[in-house]
Amino acid sequence: MKLYKLMLLSFLLLGVSCKNDKNKSEETEPVAQAETEALPEMSVFQLPSSWTTQEGEDIQLEELRGEVLVMVMIYTSCQAACPRLVADMRNIQKKVSEEANEKTKYVFVSIDPEVDTPKRLKTFAKENKMNNDQWLFLRGNKDATREFAAVLAVNYKRISPMDFSHSNIISVFDKDGVLVHQKEGLGTDDSKTIEAIEEHAID
Repeated sequence: MKLYKLMLLSFLLLGVSCKNDKNKSEETEPVAQAETEALPEMSVFQLPSSWTTQEGEDIQLEELRGEVLVMVMIYTSCQAACPRLVADMRNIQKKVSEEANEKTKYVFVSIDPEVDTPKRLKTFAKENKMNNDQWLFLRGNKDATREFAAVLAVNYKRISPMDFSHSNIISVFDKDGVLVHQKEGLGTDDSKTIEAIEEHAID
């Protein structure tokens, strides 16, 4: 968690000057009350990167504010760890109460954006019966992907033209995008993960 905070702070500081210039130009424009609520300092929603969903829609992470996020980084052509991570995410979703699941989104972030186009992500979602609104698949450019992975202390590297070596970490963020829990490993005890989701989804 300390590493997450340090990494997020470092990325946010890099974008301060750009944000300040933008804010100056928008000072006189009316802003909805919800948008004026300051994000927590350690919110992942502070990251400026843009992402594309499996539906081909461009979004920023802050657009997911208001829901608990359960996030994992995978790539769709993976034949080893990723299918097990997908199974872990499905098992967690099944164990979370219906009330909490109504306020939770399960998010897969691709570490292979060259291959994982929106069309491929949508096919993958259908193949894994994750094609309703509760499941979200994202791809970004290489820099955004590397930045997001670094913030979460997720390591990955290409080891062949088709394969990556990568960390197996499932992360839970509260409704303001603050990291509240991480589970590392495949098929490990998910009780703490479910507790974190329930705690932060149900106000």
